[in-house]
Amino acid sequence: MSVQKVDDEGNLWFLSDRNSDKNQEIKGDSNVELLFAGGKEQYLALHGNAEISFDKTKIKELWNPIAKIWFTGGVDDPAISVIKVKYDDGYYWDTKHGHMVSILKMAKSLVTGTRGDDGVEGSLKK
Repeated sequence: MSVQKVDDEGNLWFLSDRNSDKNQEIKGDSNVELLFAGGKEQYLALHGNAEISFDKTKIKELWNPIAKIWFTGGVDDPAISVIKVKYDDGYYWDTKHGHMVSILKMAKSLVTGTRGDDGVEGSLKK
C-alpha cells in the first residue's frame, strides 16, 4: 500500500480493497504501526489508529489513474475502501551520508571502538 495523501492534520490516507487482509486486521484491532523506508537510508515508524470508510467523496479525492490497476471498475468500483490513519507518535532515522559512507563509518567504529555518529534520529509526537 502507498500513502495517497497526508492531510493538514497529519492523517495518512490510503485506498484499500474492502475485502483485503489489511481491512480485516483493522476491523479486529484498529491500532496500527506504519513503517516507511526511503531510498537513502531513511526510515520512519508511526504508531496510531486506523479507521475504514467507504466515503465516495474521499475516494474521488484520493483517486489516481494508477489505482485502476487494483480497482478495475474505476473510481466507482464497489471494492474500494478508504483507510485513514491518525498517528499518535513515531520515530525517524536518517543517515547523514548515505549507505556506503554509513557502512564505512560503522566499520571504522568497530575497529576504533568509538561510537558512530552518522545518523540523525528522533521521536515524533502528535
